[in-house]
Amino acid sequence: MDQQRIKQIMGLALPIIGGMVSQNVINLVDTAMVGHLGDDALAAVGIGGVVAFMSTALVMGLSHGVQAIVARRKGEGKLDSMALPLNGGLLICALISLPMMVVLYQLAPYFLPYLVDDTAVVDHGIPYLQVRMLGILAVGINFTFRGYWNGVNLSKLYMRTLIVMHISNVIFNYVFIFGKFGMPEYGVVGASMGTAISLYIGSAYYMWLGYKYAREAGFMSGLPDAKVLKNIVKVSLPTSIQNLFFASGLTMFFWIVGHLGASELAASQVLINLLLVAILPGLGFGLASATLVGQSLGRKNREEAKQWAYDVGKIAVVFIMVLSIPALVYPEYVLMVFLKDAETLEMARWPLRFIAATIAFDVWGNVMMNSLLGAGDSRRVMKVSILMQWAFNLPLAYVFGPVLGYGLLAIWGVQSLYRVLQAVVMTIFWAKEHWADIEL
Repeated sequence: MDQQRIKQIMGLALPIIGGMVSQNVINLVDTAMVGHLGDDALAAVGIGGVVAFMSTALVMGLSHGVQAIVARRKGEGKLDSMALPLNGGLLICALISLPMMVVLYQLAPYFLPYLVDDTAVVDHGIPYLQVRMLGILAVGINFTFRGYWNGVNLSKLYMRTLIVMHISNVIFNYVFIFGKFGMPEYGVVGASMGTAISLYIGSAYYMWLGYKYAREAGFMSGLPDAKVLKNIVKVSLPTSIQNLFFASGLTMFFWIVGHLGASELAASQVLINLLLVAILPGLGFGLASATLVGQSLGRKNREEAKQWAYDVGKIAVVFIMVLSIPALVYPEYVLMVFLKDAETLEMARWPLRFIAATIAFDVWGNVMMNSLLGAGDSRRVMKVSILMQWAFNLPLAYVFGPVLGYGLLAIWGVQSLYRVLQAVVMTIFWAKEHWADIEL
């Protein structure tokens, strides 16, 4: 791999990674803040956060649809109309998000008790989740803009906005959770208030950046034609369905862990956040690969598109292997920042080692998956993702965890194996090159 390719990959990936690392650092800061309120509060934020993720799944998929089409247009040299798919994505986002916010806010008190049996966790979780529902529109706007900036090689603007959002999140969480600067002490609900406010701050900042950097590309100057709108939906819908099933699977995962106890649930909340510290930088490389693949296909260069995925994957694996060393060698020192109970910390120690030992496979698979999405092959990715999670991971986790009684270690062992196998399948599909014939 020559130095120019490495420079191009890192130029796209590093701003995305920087923004995503900031996101995970803030998530961990939030977790540490809520951890001071006890295991029940931490478990409530864990299950509430997963349900909130599930609720935003339909709008999050717009990021991939917009990015795939925008990258093609840039590769084709259609620079004066690159932002039209962004305009279409924002319209679709509003049409989906606004009714969802109203309905899910009203339904939160009814469905959350079915996901967790602990009364204290439910009491904390319902108001937390209701406030998170109010941020669905902002999540959709932010992900739609993410697809555009990444597709036109302006990932630095994505990073800049994430940093603004996350700093806002820390400040508002600190104020609302603990009642600082004359504000009431809202506790767990304060964490969701801080998150919702920071999301809308990010949306407003994205709109300003759109007027500054995308006006010449057609931002807010009109809508794309019906064919482009159809293609946005065609690429986004399978990804949205995949996100919905993935988030539902995470909810089911927490339901399975919840059968073991509140301590196991609190430990898994921390483990999920630590997993994302490694996964999201890998996703950053994947999004960079999606852009490079889409632009190459716009130039009708099939072989170049294929090689980009492999080159990005190699760099991503080395990056993540270095990042995972502390968790592999000294897991207790990583965990003690978030878990105050010695027994809960001990039960999380070996699962964290499992995560660290297999994360390189997971990241490679993430690059292959996002490369397929960048080529528009979202339907195939959706099928593999749903099948692996719901036919393999969740049934085995339930059997080896609550049914056979092997506990949290077995559940996380199955989780690690599932992600390794999924990486293998995604690599096989990339090698077969069916994605190269998709028109957008």
